[in-house]
Amino acid sequence: MELKHFQLNTIKELLLSMEEQNRDIILKSPTGSGKTIILTTFMSEYVKGHDKTIFVWLTPGKANLEEQSKQKMDLYIHNSSTKLLSDVMTSGFEENDCCFINWEKLTKKGNNALKDSERTNFYEWISKAIHDGLQFKIIIDESHQNFTEKADSIIQLFKTDKIIRCSATPLIDKNAKLIEVNETDVIAEGLIKKMLVINENFPQTIEVENETEYLLECGLKKQMALSGEFAKQNINVNPLIIVQLPNNSDSLLESVENYFEKNSISVDNGLLSVWLSKQHDNLENIEQNNSKQIAVIIKQAVATGWDCPRAHILVKLREGMDETFEIQTVGRIRRMPEAHHYENELLDCCYLYTFDPKFTLGVQNALGKNALQAKTLFLKNEHKNISLVKEQRTQVLDTQDDALALKSITDYLIKTFNLGQNSEENKKRLAVHGFVFDSKIVRNTFSGNAMFLSEATPEHLNVINVKEKMNTHTHGREFHNRVGRIGLEIGLEYSTSVTILGKLFANENKFLYKNKLLELKIKEWYSFVINNFDELRHVFRFAMSSQTKQASLELDTISEKMFSIPHTTMFTYDSNSKVQTEYKKNVYQGYLSSAEFRSSPEKKFEKFCENSTSIDWWYKNGDKGEEYFSIVYTDNSNRQKLFYPDYILSVNDEIWICETKGGFDRNGNSEDIDIFSPKKYEVLKKYLTKHNLKGGFIREDKQSQELCICTEKYDEDIKSSNWKLLTEVF
Repeated sequence: MELKHFQLNTIKELLLSMEEQNRDIILKSPTGSGKTIILTTFMSEYVKGHDKTIFVWLTPGKANLEEQSKQKMDLYIHNSSTKLLSDVMTSGFEENDCCFINWEKLTKKGNNALKDSERTNFYEWISKAIHDGLQFKIIIDESHQNFTEKADSIIQLFKTDKIIRCSATPLIDKNAKLIEVNETDVIAEGLIKKMLVINENFPQTIEVENETEYLLECGLKKQMALSGEFAKQNINVNPLIIVQLPNNSDSLLESVENYFEKNSISVDNGLLSVWLSKQHDNLENIEQNNSKQIAVIIKQAVATGWDCPRAHILVKLREGMDETFEIQTVGRIRRMPEAHHYENELLDCCYLYTFDPKFTLGVQNALGKNALQAKTLFLKNEHKNISLVKEQRTQVLDTQDDALALKSITDYLIKTFNLGQNSEENKKRLAVHGFVFDSKIVRNTFSGNAMFLSEATPEHLNVINVKEKMNTHTHGREFHNRVGRIGLEIGLEYSTSVTILGKLFANENKFLYKNKLLELKIKEWYSFVINNFDELRHVFRFAMSSQTKQASLELDTISEKMFSIPHTTMFTYDSNSKVQTEYKKNVYQGYLSSAEFRSSPEKKFEKFCENSTSIDWWYKNGDKGEEYFSIVYTDNSNRQKLFYPDYILSVNDEIWICETKGGFDRNGNSEDIDIFSPKKYEVLKKYLTKHNLKGGFIREDKQSQELCICTEKYDEDIKSSNWKLLTEVF
């Protein structure tokens, strides 16, 4: 399985956090983000560089999650050493083991999975492993369910120094290291639906005779609309409604069943499923995309660990349930049926219907921009004929060129540190810039006195350098771990990363390279990589974005398609904003000034567009997705990336394409955090020239508080003539 970029970045953050002081690490990962592949790959990478390690993965009791997780690791990570509780009871714990254990088999009273004598044996296996010098690292899956006294007592037995708590809705501990998978990234990869739509098109005032039937009717109408659209698109998916009952109320079950019965949906005809603790009706194959069930009635039992990607609609009946769990239930409708977007507004969203105000507020707080108020906007007739040529990536899975990556890193090192062909001279130049050259492994610690905790900081203490004699056997794991981590910075496999580092720095026959920069013997090379881990990560990352010549992109590697502004869009906005001005020059009817999410430069530019007499109309482009306007660019390893310019507009009847970026502070320093801005500007300029259009990059000069535009040559000096006042250009 090919990892997504956000998954690689999360693995990198997890590996880094293992070296920090915090015992607890919280992984907040949205449902559908591939949490299991992230964690299993992380465990595999970690044990490569750390011997005498055992991972224990603890899961909730429902749905045999420990078996599912083990099966996935066996599938994803070949030759991994995975175990279930039964395997541990037979052979104990061994180095590099990844053990998947159901919490309830250890903690639940009356659970017959372990007899008292077996429990004793389990605890003895833990003691033996610790006695043998093995170190436990704990992963707690769905951690929001496992904060109990019994659970904590089990954790204490492992005497671990690292606990990773994983959940889409974790209980946040201010003393823990928080690693959060950005939902935007998961959506961009097409794994989860683009938008959660809450109570779509509800009127300002609703008068109902029966709340339950009103909500069920909304859900069923939406199911029929989705089903019709799937059929129209020849997609074999039957969208599913999830009806969630209150935990402590059985009275609603009958009324829900009666409503569906009146609409010819019942357990008897196979269209209705019931999944309650004491009732399991018509659940066979319900997860399959083309299964015939239209609705399933649930309680809390299936909120965690149940994957049914065809579920599109949640009807949440009123109750006072815990907020954290409620958001987990929303996760059941967020996955895409076929793990990709259809570029269809209706099919790429999920829908929630509820009268529970606490629940709605909880979802909005937890899901941020994907749960703002939303409504469908329609394109004005006069803009329906606007069209441009957009660029898309090649269908080839990976265009990354390892040889080009090597060349780009070489060029970056030579240019940045003024290196030549003399290895000894290059050593001196790199040392001046902070690179460490030592045959030993060099580490830092601190010494000194601190009366107050506030004084126990580096600035109050003395730095102590610790050196350890290099041994390729004992430090081999650390070396391989570092090499893998350096490669992860730009998505390289371990084999490619070690080859690049060898060709650049190692005096080994298997790493022959005409532009070798250092001639380090094997032990020196190991030490160099370990001692300069952070510096080398920086080099790899920035080498991919440095301003070298943009790789030539031929038409056989780029597909061109016609772009038209989508006729409808799901518009999100902040209904609490005091200003709700309608922007009349936007191409959509009803576009508001409270549009979210928008960066500060975007908000300033939209207000400028609306007030400028020169601007005829303007369109806010999307961030990700095939339906939006895009231009292809490459990093310095020829990996193709898509650039989505922020705005398309008409200025005095001429089409302009503009990108907004972070501005310049009052001292003229750049606040743009996008290291690829120069590359994006270059491809935008080429595109504009090719298609005889106009455009540029827009940034704010905070000294004058004016928006400025660059249209000819990209420049990081706001004082240069390349930056002109926007009011003068338009």
